[in-house]
Amino acid sequence: MKISDDLNYNVKAVKAITGSDDVIFFSFLIGDLNAVAIYVDSITDKETMGIELIAPLRRANPDFSVKKLSKSVNLANIEIKQTVNDSVTDILSGKTVVFFDGKQSAISADLKKFEVRAISEPPTGLTIKGPRNGFNESIKSNLSLIRRYLKSPDLKVENFQKGRYTKTDISLIYIEGIVKKGLVEKIRKKLEKIDIDGIPDSSYVAKLLNERKTSLFKQTGSTERPDVLMERLLEGRIGILVDGSPFVITLPYMMLEDLQASEDYYVSKYRANLVRSLRVIAILFSIFLPGLFVAVQLFHLQLIPLNFLLTIVNSIKEIPLSPSVEMFFVLMIFEILNETSVRMPKYVGMALAVVGALVLGETAVNAGIVSTPAILIMAISGISIYAIPELVETTSVLRLLCLIVAGSMGAYGMVLFIAFILCYLCSMDNYGVPYTAPYSPFIANDLQDGIYMNDVIGMTQRPRSIGSENKRRQRFSK
Repeated sequence: MKISDDLNYNVKAVKAITGSDDVIFFSFLIGDLNAVAIYVDSITDKETMGIELIAPLRRANPDFSVKKLSKSVNLANIEIKQTVNDSVTDILSGKTVVFFDGKQSAISADLKKFEVRAISEPPTGLTIKGPRNGFNESIKSNLSLIRRYLKSPDLKVENFQKGRYTKTDISLIYIEGIVKKGLVEKIRKKLEKIDIDGIPDSSYVAKLLNERKTSLFKQTGSTERPDVLMERLLEGRIGILVDGSPFVITLPYMMLEDLQASEDYYVSKYRANLVRSLRVIAILFSIFLPGLFVAVQLFHLQLIPLNFLLTIVNSIKEIPLSPSVEMFFVLMIFEILNETSVRMPKYVGMALAVVGALVLGETAVNAGIVSTPAILIMAISGISIYAIPELVETTSVLRLLCLIVAGSMGAYGMVLFIAFILCYLCSMDNYGVPYTAPYSPFIANDLQDGIYMNDVIGMTQRPRSIGSENKRRQRFSK
């Protein structure tokens, strides 16, 4: 619907489309010319609107065209709108649109003002060394943090608006000259195809970008830290920012990413390698330890040392449940306690810890429902699963599946389970990048930042598995 030269017609059209009491219609005069500024009360900076938009227009010549009137405004982000629908979209996005009597165009000024959380250290990426700033829910704040780190003209930002009702702003960012040719175009096409009612968080976009929709394993990286995003962009990845979410999506994703922590690059390589080894051990404990304990009890008692076997026998002789049912029961109690601790109010969290960890656990052992070794094994597995927080969703499901297989088929079933998982992972790729690189396929260059990490000054080449256009990261002069 094109803008009419009848001001009253345009106002009625906007009211008919919006139909909301928080859409304000402010009438004013430019000499003898009637004008109406339309904005949403809760998301508009009214003080700036009055000083920088309305006041200059009132002093302008009423005979000017809309284009000349826009030049009298002391704002840089001014657009000329030709249709009512485009004007309404801008109004509902927080912009202020001014209609004029007798003119078939309108002025749109970006005067958005949202209440946003202050920039602070992200709760999911705490470090002792390194930057302490993190992303928040404002896409403009997040882009400013990225620009603060990357001052290169090669940093490119492409903007989208998705969600039929939410009109959520999405930004695709990458470094031209480093990112692989064709990768940007492929992800851009996927973003353009998104057709959904609303996007409340970046996790929605991540699911829509997954190439294997039903896979258990995550296929997109995410971070709340600007320094981590900068490093991934410099490796040849792409970042996707979603307004309203502090988590930035990164693509392509490799499983090795979540083994790496930002602090690894700020400490000595010896400490970093020790911690990475502990993360690998912890993730293996979290998935396989409960199943292995059940399999040994049911099928392979001869593998347990005699002294330990006697301890287990003494602790389980009065237990009415089978080892697999007992471990499954303990696992379910742990998952319930974990879910409850997340959902319940913070001020009763301590009470939950006392009731769950002390009263419930000790009472269950004393009552002869579960054994002490089962509680110990589940405690080790439960603590270890959070060594890599980004993989908790996947590892918790794998732990349950492994427990079921171990209770049914013993160690033989566990071997088949592990072989199936490895074959599946090795067959996956993510936007042309092998999921298990650099180990399958073997890429010698990328081993510099694998489970074993080389010193930062020794990483002269970018990861070959990502396929960056610019292979060299740094040069040294002798």
